[in-house]
Amino acid sequence: MRFPASFQRLAWSNLLAQSAEQIGLAAAPLAAVFALGASAVDVGLLQSAQTLPFLLLSMPFGVLADRRSRRTLMTLAECARALAMLCVLLLVLSHALTLPLLALLGFLGATGTVAYNVAAPALVPALVERAALPAANGRIELARSVAYSAGPALGGLLVGWIGAGWAYGCAAALSALAATLLAGLHEPPRTRAAARHFLVELRDGARFVARDALLRPMLATAVFFNIGFFILQAVYVPYAAERLGLGASAIGVTLGAYGVGMVCGALAAPAVARRVAFGRMLLIGPFCGLAASLAMVATLAEPSFWLAASSFFLLGAGPILWTVGSTTLRQAVTPAHMMGRVSALNSTATYGARPLGALSGAAISAHFGMGPCLVAAAAGFVVQAWIIVMSPAARLAVVPDTVLST
Repeated sequence: MRFPASFQRLAWSNLLAQSAEQIGLAAAPLAAVFALGASAVDVGLLQSAQTLPFLLLSMPFGVLADRRSRRTLMTLAECARALAMLCVLLLVLSHALTLPLLALLGFLGATGTVAYNVAAPALVPALVERAALPAANGRIELARSVAYSAGPALGGLLVGWIGAGWAYGCAAALSALAATLLAGLHEPPRTRAAARHFLVELRDGARFVARDALLRPMLATAVFFNIGFFILQAVYVPYAAERLGLGASAIGVTLGAYGVGMVCGALAAPAVARRVAFGRMLLIGPFCGLAASLAMVATLAEPSFWLAASSFFLLGAGPILWTVGSTTLRQAVTPAHMMGRVSALNSTATYGARPLGALSGAAISAHFGMGPCLVAAAAGFVVQAWIIVMSPAARLAVVPDTVLST
C-alpha cells in the first residue's frame, strides 16, 4: 500500500526516534556502571528517572496535543531529546558527567519520548484515509519493533566500540534527523475546540473513555496485560538461572525471542488485518499473552529453554497485533479534538500498570517464592483475556465509524 508523503515522513521519523530512544536507554546503565561506577541501586534510580515522565507527563502532553499543532509538539520533543543526548556527549568529553546529571538528562530525553509517543497516534488519522489506518499503524509498529529489537544490542555495541559518550552522540544525530523530517511534514489544519481549564480538559478525556463501551474494556485489558507481564518480568531472570538452569547467554536468547516476536507480529499485522474480522484481531494479542503465561507456568513441571523462549516470542508477537488493532480502534471512535488526551490516557494507564506489576512480582516472590509469582502472572493474563472476550469490541466485524456509548 502506498502512503501519502506526509505519512512517509512520519514513519521514517518514528523509526529514527525509536532507535535513538533505545540506544539511549541501552547506553545509560552502561555509562553509569562503567564510567561512573554506579551500584545496582544507582542504576535502578537512573532507570526510574527515565520512566517517570511517562507517568507524570503523558496527560499534560495529551492536552497540548489537542490544543496545538501535533507536528510542532513532536518536532520540539525530538529536539529536546537530541539536546539532552548531545549534553551527555559533551559532559563525557569534558569529564564532567555525574550520575545526577545523567539522570536529569535521561528525564529530559524521556520527556521528549512521551510527547512524541502521545502526539504520533493522534496525528496518523489526519495523514491517511480511515481504511488505511490498520496498515499505517502496522507500519508504525514495525518501526518500533525493529528499534526495540536492534536498539539495545546496537547501543551496547556502540558503547563497546566508541564509548558511551559517542553512543549518545549517535542517538542525538538520529533524533536530529527525526526532527528534520517532522519539520517538513504537512499537518492538515483541524478545528480546535476552545481551550478551557487544564483539569477540565483532562476530566473530559477520562470521562469519554470511561463512558465508551469500546474504549473502556480496551483500556482495562491493557492494564491487566501489563500487570501480568511485569509480574513475570520481575522474577524471570533469577527464575531462569535457578530453576531452569540457564546461563547468562541462554537467558539473553530467551529474552531476545521477545524482540523477534515483535518483528514477526508487526510484519504479519497488515495481512492479518485484511483476512480476519477486526474483533477477532483484537483477541489475538490477549490470548497470545495468556498462552505465553501458561507456557511459562509449564516450566514449573518441565524446566525447558524452549518453553521459556516460546513464552517470550508469544509475548512479543501477539501484543503487536493488539497494539495495531487497539490504536486503530481509538483513532476510529475518538473525536479529532480529543485524540491526544485519549492517547495519553492509554499511555498513562499502561505505564502506570508496569511498576504495579513489578512491585507485585517482587512482593509475591519475597513471601511465597518464584513459582507462585508465575501463577499470579498467569492470573493477570486470564483476567485481561476475559475482559476483551466479554467486550463488544470482540464482536466487531470491521473498524467502527462512530463512537459507541454505554
